[in-house]
Amino acid sequence: MSTPEVLDIELTSEPQQLPKVRKRLQKWLGALGWAEQEMTEIILAVDEALTNVIRHGYQGRGGQKILLSGRTIRDRRRGPGLEICVRDFGRQVDPGQICGRDLEDIRPGGLGVHMIRALTDSACYSRADGGGMQLVMQKYKCGATDAGNPRAGQK
Repeated sequence: MSTPEVLDIELTSEPQQLPKVRKRLQKWLGALGWAEQEMTEIILAVDEALTNVIRHGYQGRGGQKILLSGRTIRDRRRGPGLEICVRDFGRQVDPGQICGRDLEDIRPGGLGVHMIRALTDSACYSRADGGGMQLVMQKYKCGATDAGNPRAGQK
């Protein structure tokens, strides 16, 4: 039996949904052969994205639809990777205004966007057709042998 190259999860905007999503992601990523550290980074980035949707996109309202999809990708220079999309139907904002708070502002919370960008190779926010927002994240395997991959060989 082969590993599915696509993952689709529909969930609602309750924090209680997040542990199930993390487990499904871990199982899928493990079956695709991702290293433990990379799996941890991907799961954390997705968890932060979903938490931001619940908190900001839906302003804490439960029962709202969130779509999570993942697929394998391959870049000629970077090698194998993943593209993960988080789609909500909540409040739209200007994608250019999505940024974490100033890192010099020491207090709890507000670092999700910084974490997402640090844990992925790319993170692109956009307004979704029909309302809401979409975040597309890409992550490439660190074991890529191509010298064009800035993360190649890093552990």
